[in-house]
Amino acid sequence: MSILLSNTIISVYFLMAGMLALYGLNCYVMIYLFHRGRVNAEKKTRSVEKLIGNPFINRNLPFVTTQIPIYNEYNVAERVIRAACKIKYPKGYHEIQILDDSTDETSALIDEVVSRLKKEGNDITIIRRSERTGYKAGALANGLNYAKGELTAIFDADFVPTEDYLQRIVPFFMADDRTGLVQARWGHLNRRKSLITRAQSIGIDGHFAVEQAARNWNDLFMNFNGTAGVWRKQAIIDGGGWQWDTLTEDMDLSYRAQFVGWHAIFLPDLVVQAEIPEDVNAFKSQQFRWAKGSIQTAKKLLPHIFRSKIPLFKKIEAVFHLTHYFVHPMMFTLALLALPTLLFFKTSFGPHVFTIIGITLCITMFAPSALYITSQKVSYSDWVRRIIFLPFLVVVGVGIAVSNTRAVFEALIGTESEFIRTPKKGDSEIKTYKIKLPWSGVVEVLLGLYCCLSFGYYLVAGKYLVGPFLAIYASGFLFIGLLTLFHASGSTR
Repeated sequence: MSILLSNTIISVYFLMAGMLALYGLNCYVMIYLFHRGRVNAEKKTRSVEKLIGNPFINRNLPFVTTQIPIYNEYNVAERVIRAACKIKYPKGYHEIQILDDSTDETSALIDEVVSRLKKEGNDITIIRRSERTGYKAGALANGLNYAKGELTAIFDADFVPTEDYLQRIVPFFMADDRTGLVQARWGHLNRRKSLITRAQSIGIDGHFAVEQAARNWNDLFMNFNGTAGVWRKQAIIDGGGWQWDTLTEDMDLSYRAQFVGWHAIFLPDLVVQAEIPEDVNAFKSQQFRWAKGSIQTAKKLLPHIFRSKIPLFKKIEAVFHLTHYFVHPMMFTLALLALPTLLFFKTSFGPHVFTIIGITLCITMFAPSALYITSQKVSYSDWVRRIIFLPFLVVVGVGIAVSNTRAVFEALIGTESEFIRTPKKGDSEIKTYKIKLPWSGVVEVLLGLYCCLSFGYYLVAGKYLVGPFLAIYASGFLFIGLLTLFHASGSTR
């Protein structure tokens, strides 16, 4: 039994390391696809802009409905509503819907702000429901029933659209009747606030500047990011409408719409500023929702994708895309099994196995970093100064593995949970929102200490290629765990 157990532990450890390496190698694939498609994509963007020119002088200008779903977001509600009203678009062709599901003082604030803006001549209405069925997806679906627009722009409450937002996006719908979705890139209002916000900004840039661009420019499935995008109403309908059987209704719908023939476009040069979670517990809550929702969407859509006649490479990349959060259970497993693997390891497995594992982990660890460096280099002139904070992203990415592992397993076994919105502070935090004391912080600290112990054993055993990764794991779990407990105990929320 002991031999069977030891062999099982060792096999699982090697399997997790190998699978994690595959996801790492796919980062290199994304970098390659990004560079391959970049030139042609830029030419196409310029040709569309040249073809349409100023859309405001076009008599066939599409009507746009801007939807702003809000739920207890007092600190940021007024900011996004005022920004939406400043969007330049011909009068009579633009309406704004405030989809208010709030149960606190936010509703009174919205009433006051909207009343003033209506008097200024803005076409803006408030839509409220008696029950919060379907959370954000339900609110969007309900609003769509009353929407007059051929196009639907969506902004979360913590986003601040630019005045020329529609002017830059609408031409792409006018140039191609099969364009169903145009997604802008997220910017960062509070990037410099702390180490954790700087780390998040690099991660977000990597997703948008490289991953989204690479998928879009190479005819792969691209997801709507829930906000800062514009939909053609008919694409939403043809895709099956907003559904709330997953926590990532945005990814779900964008896949379904593309599957029935609608095109998606990503505009890397159109940036909509947004607020990054400053509290680590708010950040973990957001990541938990994204992780669980992605796996729920994978369970829902991958069988259909596998049975389809789309190209094999497109299927493979859909798997990597939808199951990306599997990397967290893999990292969690490697952290747990590193020590017993060393203790149970027998020379019969080969004298150089740990060297091979170390090289594999090096490739895996550097791959996302290469992607993030690429995103900074193509996006900012001061990219060298920005990537100084990349190590903190690595630490944070490892540290949230405990919370996201739980999210993945809840999705796999079908555990239901409500849509938890991420608390934001806005320009000045007027209202605070309660956050439950997170149990995960204790687990993360304990796992961090365990990784410290494992690191020591690996150094004593002379496994110098694997040992440093345990040090990274230890740093990540301890940093996130201690910060989790600190933010929870030191906050009035």
